[in-house]
Amino acid sequence: MAERHLEIEQKYDAVPDFVLPDLDGIAGVAVVGEPEVHDLHASYFDTGDLRLAAHGITLRRRRGGTDAGWHLKMPAGPDGKHEMRAPLGRPLVVPARLAGLVAAYTRGEELRPVATLETRRTVVRLLAADGSELAEVADDMVTGRGTEAEPERWREIEVELKGGGSDLRKAVGKRLR
Repeated sequence: MAERHLEIEQKYDAVPDFVLPDLDGIAGVAVVGEPEVHDLHASYFDTGDLRLAAHGITLRRRRGGTDAGWHLKMPAGPDGKHEMRAPLGRPLVVPARLAGLVAAYTRGEELRPVATLETRRTVVRLLAADGSELAEVADDMVTGRGTEAEPERWREIEVELKGGGSDLRKAVGKRLR
């Protein structure tokens, strides 16, 4: 059975030489964790005419990091996505539960790999005084390849709320800008 949760995050484009600012002193944050580095490999699946992407839906199989497995993300308001997860399973076989959730969008078309992302992710966790995780700030250096395209490289910063609220997300965003 697929695990499900609401993901609330904000992404920021960053120039290659961007330096993550000091995140100490943000209201409500007692501890800024030590950076953790992960190498991630993600294969994105869609129909040949990208029906999922046209609806803001992403379906990927990712190895590496702390959440390896299949991830299906469906829009849930302006800043959120419902994320369903399933174990890694087989590389080219979309788990039936996830495929069923997007069947109304694929309308019988086959789900197949359409892009691959290789990411070097540096994660910094923002913690409350009781040790609970408020947010995760991920600094991603990404190389992306479509099925027939030349590789592209970019950098982005992602702030994902864990137990913190929108005020924290806004404060971190302000610090990043």
